[in-house]
Parts: sequence; structure tokens; C-alpha cells
Amino acid sequence: QGTSRFIFTATVLLLLGERSVTSPCQECMSMSDISVSTASGSGLYCDTSIDGIGTCWPRSSAGQMVSRPCPEMFYGVRYNTTNNVYRKCLANGTWALKGNYSMCKAILHEEKKGKMHYQIAVIINFLGHCISMVALLIAFFLFLCLRSIRCLRNIIHWNLITAFILRNATWFIVQMTMSPEVHESNVIWCRLVTASFNYFHSTNFFWMFGEGCYLHTAIVLTYSTDKLRKWMFICIGWCIPFPIIVAWAIGKLYYDNEKCWFGKRAGVYTDYIYQGPMILVLVINFIFLFNIVRILMTKLRASTTSETIQYRKAVKATLVLLPLLGITYMLFFVNPGEDEISQIVFIYFNSFLESFQGFFVSVFYCFLNSEVRSAVRKRFHRWQEQHSIRARMTQAMSIPTSPSRVSFHSIKQSTSL
Repeated sequence: QGTSRFIFTATVLLLLGERSVTSPCQECMSMSDISVSTASGSGLYCDTSIDGIGTCWPRSSAGQMVSRPCPEMFYGVRYNTTNNVYRKCLANGTWALKGNYSMCKAILHEEKKGKMHYQIAVIINFLGHCISMVALLIAFFLFLCLRSIRCLRNIIHWNLITAFILRNATWFIVQMTMSPEVHESNVIWCRLVTASFNYFHSTNFFWMFGEGCYLHTAIVLTYSTDKLRKWMFICIGWCIPFPIIVAWAIGKLYYDNEKCWFGKRAGVYTDYIYQGPMILVLVINFIFLFNIVRILMTKLRASTTSETIQYRKAVKATLVLLPLLGITYMLFFVNPGEDEISQIVFIYFNSFLESFQGFFVSVFYCFLNSEVRSAVRKRFHRWQEQHSIRARMTQAMSIPTSPSRVSFHSIKQSTSL
């Protein structure tokens, strides 16, 4: 709207006429003096002029297309001066009636548009994290209550879901507590919040690495999963990220101790202390998945045992979730460029994938898990049976005994005696 209003006003003012060269514009006068020598030899030229917008058009040769920077300010609205406005000096030595102001864009309009997209991305982020948190909590309590399915594979799923819950919880804490004033103050508690968020972010990747290790050991290396222990995966998922984040925090404290340790200063690469291991884990997991798929397509294709079927489903879930987790992380290293459309697509795509990760993990590792669904179905049928038995007992106890029948029976007995 700002651009169209600008073009419309410019057209109206140009139609009303131009002010003469006598206007007190030092720039135009100086440009006129410089451009006198550039006039055509035939003597036909367009004289220096200032249009109704205030743009100075210097003396120019007949037939020349002249470009000038867009005005910096018009009717209180700032415009982008890196673009140009064009006007033709006609062959008869007069200026064209209209200048082409279509390239002039209001900065205020661009800022409002960018702010609008940013606000929509923030809403998507909050909505996605809320949906993910609800789904993760439901999945967590299902694994907690269903003791019959607590094998090592499902314990790994449970811990991965727990890591996502803690990561989402710290994300909400960051959003609610980190204000510009807190960023500038760089207080201790805000740095601890940032460190906690990065730690739980790292545990997501290391528990996904645990998923890959389990599947690779069970399918490719053909080891018995009975030899695998829960403490091994706890060390991978919870313990290994801790010294990495401690090393990162020390690096931040000495080399980039500002703005609550969010972002990074130019030339300082302390963030790679924890980002490097996460990238390495992603690469190793993709190698694991390649070997797993290769084995599944050759050796296990004809196998129909229940354990093999469970492995296939776990591989399918990992094949879906690992790229989702990896793509959203790799997007942080992508520069969308200066193009407005690519920036908008980047903002929305990244916001959606990052915020809905927990939801996808819950769906593929819990809600679509056949063991979980079977256990929930059995628990529901058992509850139905107990409820129906209790209802029948209550109904039987609530039937009253007829007093007339009792008295008649007692009378009959007494007469027989």
C-alpha cells in the first residue's frame, strides 16, 4: 500500500507540472553546471528540473534515459535509496511527463512485512512446542504405566522422549525469561538457562545415537541384545553430553561471555565445541542406517518372526525421525540469502520442523508402536471386564427381597411342624 500510494502521488504531482530550475536546490544547480558540457551538439537537451516529488533531474541530452536514487523521505515515510527512479529526456528536449517510481519501496512497509512473518513464525513455534509437549507427556506416562513392555528397546524410546520433554521445557523457560534487558545484563542464571537448553538439546541427538547403536548392534552385528545393558545407553544419552557442555561453558566464559551465551561473536567458534559432536553423531547415525537398510533388504526380507517385525518398524521410525532431526539442525548452517521469498520459506520451514520434533518422536516411537498399542488395548479390555463384573455385582446386591415371600415360607414351615 505504501508503494502504490507513493506512485499514485508522484503521478498526480507530475501531471500538475514541474517547478523551474530557479528552485533553491544546491544539488541540482551543481549538477547543472557539471552536465552543461554533456549536452548534445545539436543543442537539444532537457534543462535541470525538480519534479513534484522533489527529485532533482540534471541537464541531460535529448533521448537519454536518466536514473536518480529514490527519495529518502516522502510524506513522513522512509524509502529505500538503493533503488532508482527513471525518467526519459525526450527527443524534442523536454522531460517525459511521468517518472518511473515503481522501484521505490517503502522501508516501513518492508519492516512491517518482515515483522508480520516473524510474529507468525513465533506463533507456529509456540503452537508446535505446546502440541509436542502434550504428546510427549502422554507418551511418557504410557511407557511409565505399561510395565509389561519394558524391554531395552522401549526403555531407549522412553529416555529419548524424556530428553525431548526436558528440552521443550527449557525452551519455554528461555522464551519466558530471556528479555533484551536480561540479554544485555548477562546475569549468571540466564547463562545457566542457556547451558541447560544446550545440554538437553545435545541429549536429543545422543539418544537418537543410542537408537541407532541399538538397531545397528541387533541387526548388522547380529549380537544378542541380551548382552546390551541399560547403563551403556544411559552413559551415551545422559553422561557424554555433560562434559561437552561444561567445556563449551568454559569456552564461552573466557572468550564470548556476553548476551547470556546466546549467539556467537564473529571470529569466535566456541559453539562448535558442542555442535561438532552433534554433527558427528548425525553422520555416524546415517552410516548406521545405511548398513541397517542394506541388511534388511537382503537377509531379513523373508523373515517373519515377531522380533524381526519389531526391528523393521523401529528402523522405519528412525529413518523418518533422524532426517527430521538432522535437517532442522543443519538449517542453522544455511544462509537463505537476500531474497525475500527464500527468507520467508526458511523461517516457516525451520519453525515448523523444530517445534514439532517432539510430536513426531511421540507418534513414531509410542503411538504407532505395536507393543504399546497392544498393551493399551489389553489394559482397556481388562478395565472393561472389571467394570462389567463390578456392575453385575452391584446390580445383584441391589435386588430387594420380597417380605411376603419370606413370611409365607416361614408360615409354611411352622404349619408343617
